[in-house]
Amino acid sequence: MRILVTGGAGFIGSNFLNLMVPRHPEHHFINLDKLTYAANLASLEAICDAPNYTFVQADIADARQVDQVFDAHDPEWVFHFAAESHVDRSILGPAAFVQTNVIGTFVLLEACRARWQGRVGRLFHHVSTDEVYGSLGDTGAFTEETRYDPSSPYSASKAASDHFARAYHRTYGLPVKVTNCSNNYGPRQFPEKLIPLMILNALEGKPLPVYGQGTNVRDWLYVEDHCEAIWLVATRGRVGETYHIGGGTEKRNLDVVHTICQLVAEETGRDPDSLRALITYVADRPGHDFRYAMDTTKIRRELGWEPRESFETGLRKTVRWYLNHRAWVEQVRSGEYARWLERNYAGREAHGKDAGR
Repeated sequence: MRILVTGGAGFIGSNFLNLMVPRHPEHHFINLDKLTYAANLASLEAICDAPNYTFVQADIADARQVDQVFDAHDPEWVFHFAAESHVDRSILGPAAFVQTNVIGTFVLLEACRARWQGRVGRLFHHVSTDEVYGSLGDTGAFTEETRYDPSSPYSASKAASDHFARAYHRTYGLPVKVTNCSNNYGPRQFPEKLIPLMILNALEGKPLPVYGQGTNVRDWLYVEDHCEAIWLVATRGRVGETYHIGGGTEKRNLDVVHTICQLVAEETGRDPDSLRALITYVADRPGHDFRYAMDTTKIRRELGWEPRESFETGLRKTVRWYLNHRAWVEQVRSGEYARWLERNYAGREAHGKDAGR
């Protein structure tokens, strides 16, 4: 097949391509990415010369560019990862999130609708987030039937894109599947997000900024486990259905930071208490959801999926990856991201979004 992957130079998309391109030489993967600040082609060095991989720089919100990509490559499957994903950015400037996440998804769906009518074997796989459901209390978990209640401009834009994807299935019969995932972490994640930010700040002796008292709870999912689940849903899941993908490892943000301090200390021979002393509590984010948790009964029951990594094993792999890829870190920290930090945070370190996508 010809498989279009949007946002393939970003965090989850690059991990997906690094797994699937060598594993499936029978398929040709086309990576469509705008190459915004959080995208990095260095994340794809291992596959850039693969005969079954093609990169195209384009904007999913530009219908002309998207039509050119579809006309040139005629994709049979689309994996839609591309999105603006940083909550802090959405609070400061929501327009970009509407443009990419809502308009971009609409443009892609229209491109598929115009070309796929009456053609079999097509699939639009829409990758989304648990944040569309809003906040949980101390107990319970989101199911695939939970009512949407987004709290931030980011989660509102993702909720809108989810609704468009499902509406195109119901109205036009477009073959759509939707997955909503919990907080991803792992290699190649942009360092504005909680886990890589804390790892790198600990390595550099910088403050470890934690929102509020660090009591917000997230369910953490290792990115490769997420990618495996996405492929499983695409190949074996039912069209028109939604599947939750979660790690089943709820952690308070403060506990995540403490664990990172311990692992960085073990890997570098430092004193973990000296790293924990770097923890700094900062004013909470507006509309900060208290807790997320995902009920993954459906994907486990129907498809037999289980995450392979525990939080501890996945986090140790992540720490080691950042220790061994400092050149990658310096590259993504330069340029537009550095300028954005200077404009919006007046020299102080930005706290990473704790959703990790």
